[in-house]
Amino acid sequence: MEGIAYLEGVFMPIEKAKVSIEDRGFQFSDGVYEVIKAYNGIPFACEAHLDRLERSLKLLDLPLPGNRRELEGLIDEAILRSGFQDALVYLQITRGYAPRLHDFPDNVKPTLVLTVRRARPIPGKLYEDGVSAIVTRDERWLRCDIKSICLLPNVLAKEKASRAGAFEAILVRDDGRVTEGTTSNVFVVKSGKLHTAPPGNWILSGVTRAVVLGLACREGMTTIEEFFDPKVLVSADEVFVTNTSIEVMPVVTVDRQPIGNKKPGEVTQHLAKLFKEEILRYKQQAEI
Repeated sequence: MEGIAYLEGVFMPIEKAKVSIEDRGFQFSDGVYEVIKAYNGIPFACEAHLDRLERSLKLLDLPLPGNRRELEGLIDEAILRSGFQDALVYLQITRGYAPRLHDFPDNVKPTLVLTVRRARPIPGKLYEDGVSAIVTRDERWLRCDIKSICLLPNVLAKEKASRAGAFEAILVRDDGRVTEGTTSNVFVVKSGKLHTAPPGNWILSGVTRAVVLGLACREGMTTIEEFFDPKVLVSADEVFVTNTSIEVMPVVTVDRQPIGNKKPGEVTQHLAKLFKEEILRYKQQAEI
């Protein structure tokens, strides 16, 4: 089975789920989404993901269909119905179906789409050897803190990375600030300090990012949430990227230039290990 979908109050095979061509998500990208990873059937950091979802909805003046508790129950039920132990849960909420006018429509019901697919295992060799990245211009809009379904600039940058044989594209604004990756937050380790772009409208502040920063602080590391120049990437001791599906991924080349000794660094590997332990701890607490 490819996966399951929930739409209009009904669970169905994912390939049978359809939305109207009049949906404002299709017409205007008028909607938001969230991605949650389940480990052994338990959604990790679900509260933090739903907090971010509700924040994005609020910023678009878009109501949450139902209530938070119902949505949590729906996620659990969807994972259970899928039969997948390790899964990716996608939630997408749009303003709903209405004739194509730019103004917000009156009395329209938001569209909630939930899908569950098996989480594809990330090849272990990528973590062992590290991955490559390129640097490219950040051409996105000015509200990257909203997890909007309008992802075309990300798609174009990711395709540029793919054509260059790279795993990720690291985005840089015209004023020289490194923001994040197309699907990830970017971290740099330099002289034992952990650097990453600050939260705000220029980045989507990731749930995994927050967990990693918390783990680093717990380990006594100095963490600096400030923008940095792309030159810092190639002069860094270590670089890694984070997101829900890849967790903590070491980057060993940027624009074909080696980072450090071109191997995953000790800090990156240690934080990756701590993150795995955090997943296990979360699972154990959820089972109590």
